[in-house]
Amino acid sequence: MRKTPAAKIALGGMLAAVAVVIMNLVGIIPVATFVCPMLSMMILTLVLRFCGKRIGWAWYGAVAILSVLMGPDKEAAAIFACLGYYPILKPGIDRMKGGTLVKFLFFNCVILLMYWVLINLFGLAQIAQEYRELGLAMTIFTLITGNVIFFMLDKILARLAVITKQGRK
Repeated sequence: MRKTPAAKIALGGMLAAVAVVIMNLVGIIPVATFVCPMLSMMILTLVLRFCGKRIGWAWYGAVAILSVLMGPDKEAAAIFACLGYYPILKPGIDRMKGGTLVKFLFFNCVILLMYWVLINLFGLAQIAQEYRELGLAMTIFTLITGNVIFFMLDKILARLAVITKQGRK
């Protein structure tokens, strides 16, 4: 691929279209509420590798806005809007002392704030009802499972970055 700015923008646009399609798959596959945002974050890793950080931020903004506007599942769109930029921050967090603790705090603060905003500001009462029906123990289990999946995603993003770096040489 030629490394011209136009080629980078075109590649970013094509990968954004793929990510928006993935985010819209939640309407077809209901259990994909958490999987589709993660797949989109993996695509952002490719955008960062081949197009750069500046186009990566623009890509994230475009996909987040289009997912919120067009996505059939607002919870999945909110997850991507709140966590989708993590691959951009990841290299900086990895260089920090105590990076694992920072990742843990980042994920939990963002997720708890996101659900608070969805329930209290946007009035998505069905989400509150779901968690009331699950009970406190199951809600805590869901949060713990989310942490485990987030750290698995972190490892996948690290490996994907290594693979794309090797493929680029």
